[in-house]
Amino acid sequence: MKYNSSGSLYRTLHLFLAVLITVMTIHSAYVYAETEEGNRWGSAADQIDQYLDTAFEYYLDGDAKNAYDCVNNAYFKIYEVTGFERQTMSYISGPRKNAVELQYSACKGAVKKSNEDDETKTAVRTELLKLKEMIREDGNKLATKDGEPLTVMTWWKNGEQVSSDPYPEYAGDPNAKVTYANWKEAAYAVNELLDTAFTGYKGKDFESAKDNFYMAYYNVYETSGLGLAIFSDLSLADRQAVDAGFEALGEIAEGEKFQRKAFQREVNKIKKTLVSKAAAADEVEDAIRAKEAEEAAAAAAAAAEAAVAEFSSGSGNAGLIFAGAFGIILREGLEAILVIAAIIAYLVKSGNGRNLKSVYAGAVLGIAASFAAAFGLTMLKKAVGDAYGAQSQEIIEGITALIAVCVLFYVSNWMISKAEAASWSRYIDSKVQGSVERGSAFALSFTAFLSVFREGAEVVLFYQPMLTDDGNPKMVWAGFAAGCIVLVGVYLAIRYLSIKLPIKPFFTATSILMAVMCVSFLGSGIKELAEGGVLDVTRIPWMLDENSVTDVLGIYPYAEMVIPQLILIAILIATFVAAHYKGKIDVINAGNAAAQTEG
Repeated sequence: MKYNSSGSLYRTLHLFLAVLITVMTIHSAYVYAETEEGNRWGSAADQIDQYLDTAFEYYLDGDAKNAYDCVNNAYFKIYEVTGFERQTMSYISGPRKNAVELQYSACKGAVKKSNEDDETKTAVRTELLKLKEMIREDGNKLATKDGEPLTVMTWWKNGEQVSSDPYPEYAGDPNAKVTYANWKEAAYAVNELLDTAFTGYKGKDFESAKDNFYMAYYNVYETSGLGLAIFSDLSLADRQAVDAGFEALGEIAEGEKFQRKAFQREVNKIKKTLVSKAAAADEVEDAIRAKEAEEAAAAAAAAAEAAVAEFSSGSGNAGLIFAGAFGIILREGLEAILVIAAIIAYLVKSGNGRNLKSVYAGAVLGIAASFAAAFGLTMLKKAVGDAYGAQSQEIIEGITALIAVCVLFYVSNWMISKAEAASWSRYIDSKVQGSVERGSAFALSFTAFLSVFREGAEVVLFYQPMLTDDGNPKMVWAGFAAGCIVLVGVYLAIRYLSIKLPIKPFFTATSILMAVMCVSFLGSGIKELAEGGVLDVTRIPWMLDENSVTDVLGIYPYAEMVIPQLILIAILIATFVAAHYKGKIDVINAGNAAAQTEG
């Protein structure tokens, strides 16, 4: 009997295939039974969770290969074998299945990244968490269809299930839009999808091959802007070279003839071409960004030099802002100093010097409270701006300016009514005498606190409209510092050199200054509200356009600002006249009362 080697080889091959099919069937049945027990889809999602969490462990250890293999196994050993992929396409939607496959590719690309910084680690973890959420959501939809219980995401560490995310410090926002650090990274995402497409094609899962191929082209290559970047940064010929590769691969994928080697050859060609073109596009854009940064730095330096020159020459609005800030702190500070100095003088002359500590303590607390109020208002503006956007911050600034208008209006009238020395002395006596007679240190301290805090609160309100980028905050703080230095000198001169400020000229001049600021802040406040979208404005054609001087003075060519300012000016004039004569009448009445008492 002759030995038939070919027949023996044929039978051996058949036997090997039979054994292989049996093993695969048993393995598939085992996997299916494992996922079927209790909850088929929940169990499958748990296994995918374990693979993905293990992938991140490997990634943190710097083992990119095992991390990649874990993501790959989550797809091929669980997502495909258990029927998760087919059921998602059949009972949820084809686009959803495509989105999940795209996310698998994103995760495979992510775990290849370097793990040198926390930002990259967070980005990788975010991609994995996004995939876990998608799988769990789809698993619960399939479980509902099959009457199985709903499940929640599981967490794994060192192969054991744990109660919560073992890496909360790297948990980003899974719903964040997918972005690529550069075009080369986008090219790698395309390549991952092409590799998955080839895996499906060689396994004769042609639908999966086509889905991943089209996702690679439309969802990444086109949507990310990579194709456009190759065209705009390089040339039309470069774009056409890449597109030609996609066209050739698409014809193979859609063709009826099985061409595994041709498919693989075109995939490799596209991957190589795409990475080289993406790297070249990155180099071009890096050079552009470097040039733009250099030009921006040069422009910033030139602007700084121009600003210094402008301020040094006394032109522009920097000097006006400095003068305004200096004038505000000087005026408010002088008023507080006058009150405190008058109280101290009264206590010394009346033999109650023991109460001076209470006055000083109240003044210091008033200063501290003023800074706290400034900080609180700044934080409020920032919180509102962060929560509701820039427009809401404009509204807050506008409201603050209008409140400052009201305070300015009251203060200017109050000061003109106290311009007469007799009125001022009577005011101080009324504030201090009762406290001394009662022996109340708290009352004296509180009087000093209110005197200082009232002026400090006014400074806070008045500075807020000036503390904007357009208002040149540096000049505001420079004016504030200069004013404080002058105030210290004035206080020492009044306290220890017995120098007296002329009450009437000082109060009259500063009340007029307050009135001017009142009109200015009214215009600025309404402008802020307009910029915040609260009201519309109408341009006055015959008025000049805005400039640095009119901006500081709060004069703008809009009817909604000019008309209220004119009305306010009329009211200020009327109230000033009334307050002036009221102060005169008070002095006459006080003199008559004193004469009657002596008589």
